[in-house]
Amino acid sequence: MNIWRKSSHSDETGGHCVELAHIANGVAVRDSKDLESGHLTLTPGAFATLIDRVKRDELPR
Repeated sequence: MNIWRKSSHSDETGGHCVELAHIANGVAVRDSKDLESGHLTLTPGAFATLIDRVKRDELPR
């Protein structure tokens, strides 16, 4: 069973809510408002790259 935790940067007003879980092969990411839609699984390296790009505001909106 995965233990999900909400990002400390999630929007508490219902806007942007992301949850993370450490899994055997990396990190799982899901939308906490839509649990039925599944999750994205990232390797540790891919997750680190994602976090770096978010911090640099390099992702499309």
